[in-house]
Amino acid sequence: MAGPTIPQRSDRMPPAQRRPVPPARPRRRLTRRGALALLAAVALLAGGVLYVLYGSPWLRVRHVRVTGTRVLTPAAVRAAAGVPAGEALASVDPGAVAARLRATLPRIASVRVQRSWPDAIALEVTEREPKALLKKGGKFVEVDADGVRYATDPTAPRGVPLVELTGAARSGSSDAAYFSTAVLLHSAVQVAADLPESVHSQTKFIEVGSFDGITLELTRGRSVLWGSPQDGRRKAVALTALLTADAGAAHYDVSAPSAPASSGS
Repeated sequence: MAGPTIPQRSDRMPPAQRRPVPPARPRRRLTRRGALALLAAVALLAGGVLYVLYGSPWLRVRHVRVTGTRVLTPAAVRAAAGVPAGEALASVDPGAVAARLRATLPRIASVRVQRSWPDAIALEVTEREPKALLKKGGKFVEVDADGVRYATDPTAPRGVPLVELTGAARSGSSDAAYFSTAVLLHSAVQVAADLPESVHSQTKFIEVGSFDGITLELTRGRSVLWGSPQDGRRKAVALTALLTADAGAAHYDVSAPSAPASSGS
């Protein structure tokens, strides 16, 4: 015969300490009428949100604010942005506005377009900075550090060096077999971009005789033999040091940046 079974722990507990097990709650099922009511509430809420965003008279474009301009005027930027007054703020496409601005105003390097609730569009503009000038047809073409030609002026902007092809480079001989005019001009722009601002503002001309024969003409009749556009940052550091150490010199040579030299007075 099997021995006596061991009673369960709950059986050994006094009746007063036993906890009654609550009955399982029946699951509530959403009735068809309740489901329809819920869908109607969601639809009403969505319709209300859409009305507020697109139909409300309080969330429409009343202002287009422009910041960051230097040469461009805020009025010109607003006109190029083409954001109609009274348009629902939510329907304005910032990407499309930015694309219109860059296409219409090449002087703009970048622009940040933001909705400014409840009634404004904010345009934060960054303009290109001229690093060199190219002369064409009696006018001056501004070129930025990336080599982008973005504006033409009847007069040369102050403090921006003019690029000139001289000697063999102008005649098309010498380097022409290896370097096109476009490459030579781009090399000069690269040199201009490598110059620190303190030197850039003193540079009147960047003369390109050949790919390895680039010369700078500074204010007060000073000249700099730069050489090729390679090692531009090192050459800029060497030239800055020379201009400080020998400010009275007339000629500087940084074509070999590890051995810069100055002469004349």
